[in-house]
Amino acid sequence: MVTMKLGSKPDIFVLEGLTWRCMTELESDVVVEVGDMSFYLHKFPLLSRSGVLQRLISEYQPPSDGGGMCTLQLDDIPGGAKAFELAARFCYDVKIELNALNVVCLRCAAEYLGMTDDYAEGNLIAQAESFLADVLANWKDSVRALETCEGVLPAAEDLQIVPRCITALASKACASDAAAWSTHGAKGASLDRDALWNGIGSGDTPRGAAAAAAASAMDWWYEDVSLLSLPMFKRLIQAMEAKSMRAESIAGAIMFYAGRLLPGLNRSASFSNASFGGDYGGIAGSRSATPRSATASLSGTSDGDQRYFLEEIIALLPTKKGVTSTKFLLGLLRTAMLLHASPLCRENLERRIGAQLEDASLEDLLVPNLGYTVDTLYDIDCVQRILDYFMSSMDGLGTGYTSPALAEDGSQLGLPHAATPPAVAPIAMVAKLMDGYLAEVAPDTNLKLAKFQALAAVVPDYARTVDDGIYRAMDIYLKSHHWLSESEREQLCRLMNCQKLSLEACTHAAQNERLPLRVVVQVLFFEQLRLRTSIAGWFFVSDNAATATDGAHLHHPGNAGAIVPKGSAVVDSGAAGQDEEVVMVTPEGKGSETMSNVKARVSELEKECVSMKQEIRRLGKPRRSWSILTRKCGFGAKVQQAQPAMSGK
Repeated sequence: MVTMKLGSKPDIFVLEGLTWRCMTELESDVVVEVGDMSFYLHKFPLLSRSGVLQRLISEYQPPSDGGGMCTLQLDDIPGGAKAFELAARFCYDVKIELNALNVVCLRCAAEYLGMTDDYAEGNLIAQAESFLADVLANWKDSVRALETCEGVLPAAEDLQIVPRCITALASKACASDAAAWSTHGAKGASLDRDALWNGIGSGDTPRGAAAAAAASAMDWWYEDVSLLSLPMFKRLIQAMEAKSMRAESIAGAIMFYAGRLLPGLNRSASFSNASFGGDYGGIAGSRSATPRSATASLSGTSDGDQRYFLEEIIALLPTKKGVTSTKFLLGLLRTAMLLHASPLCRENLERRIGAQLEDASLEDLLVPNLGYTVDTLYDIDCVQRILDYFMSSMDGLGTGYTSPALAEDGSQLGLPHAATPPAVAPIAMVAKLMDGYLAEVAPDTNLKLAKFQALAAVVPDYARTVDDGIYRAMDIYLKSHHWLSESEREQLCRLMNCQKLSLEACTHAAQNERLPLRVVVQVLFFEQLRLRTSIAGWFFVSDNAATATDGAHLHHPGNAGAIVPKGSAVVDSGAAGQDEEVVMVTPEGKGSETMSNVKARVSELEKECVSMKQEIRRLGKPRRSWSILTRKCGFGAKVQQAQPAMSGK
């Protein structure tokens, strides 16, 4: 902290209770009262420095009885008794020390007392202004000075001290952020999936450690500005936006500030020892948020005050998608429900969350039902609205995934094909998230069938590559709602596409007594179709392999090692592509290796069919139904034809 020493004389002021006395050889001839404090001083030192005190002393009218000293009232002086004490010491040329914590109050008091150079060269106003410039050149001291402005408003505003402090802080933060981004931004932009949020990695790898170092270079000022009051913090953020600071840095500062301002955001720790970095995406994870200043008492404020703080914080958040973590937004939404914030505030949060729902986690999406009428354990309607906002924000070709119908329409219209979709499209991630959410809320016996169906039906069928997740959620719901009728169970099962179940899910569904019999048969039917297609494919491969072998020897008797692509007609050995899967055909082998593989596969399929027959019998189906089903699928006849053919070879 920078300091400045003024005066040369030793201290002659003595405090006696609520009275300050100047201990000199002369008797005091003036009393200045500031609040509860009284100062017994001398007129001459005050007249030589302060124009206001000079005027008040000259205008003073003694009482009619002529008794008592000159008494002045200065109750409205900025900074109160503490600021006047420093000003009085300056008038007596007693040693004082200026620092960032008292310079603002002293500057405002000097202005109030009219201590200009017109009365004495190098008066208090000039000295305070000179030192204030040094204070604003330092970041920490600028923050301290801005904090002290709260106690001397509106004098600090009138003297432009508040805008000067805010401008100095905004300029320093923006310059540091721009320099850090130019140095570390390229590295942070290419991080792997181990990054938590905003380029901050886990630190377990050199890459993560580099990202953590880059983040530390960008967020070093978060904790300092979090000590400001909400009005000052709001003005500082607006000044940073005006200077074009990155939205990511502004969002990070607001998130850190909100972690202290609103204790309800942290569900797992108390407000006094909350660490913001551990809760919202790893921002400044090493910083310990020990509340000080005005923010330390917010845990005891009323709900109305906290509701006001919450709405102001939400209004400050940048509108750019993705700069504010979804985890933090869901925490704000949970707090907004707890404090019964305005519907407009909650709708704003739900829209923001819906726009980046693919980044949400299941744990944070489980928002408790805090309404006046509690029907279910979790707020299903809120998640339904968020999911609707997500689907409305999807534009098909711009989301990384194109629905089959949209792609077909585009090809018919002659539109160019979309770029290769990423490994995991946002809508696929949301589909997986919602399947997990449905499984979590399914055990709630108060959850109505219509609400469960409505939530599950929002995600389109093409978003799920496998329907195991929705099947699991349906099974949990059926187990918890065993009183559903057969028609209601069938209606629920329409949410599931039996053709997209994995082998494990099909096996479980075939033994699931909670499913309607019609659905079980449908699962078995589609599994039979899979078996039939698989067997037909193997026979097709084996026939082509045999044909290719004969053709190779017929047309190329000299080529003992001809290469024939699988599943293709006879081709010249020189035309085989390097990337094609090939089979080496030798005169001695005659494709025997391929045929043995086909036989082994058919044997495995026959065992699976026997196992499925046993499951059908266990469910009470007559054997005739199995034979009819296999004849319809054409499986039995194909196997019977295949066995003699293979035995002959």
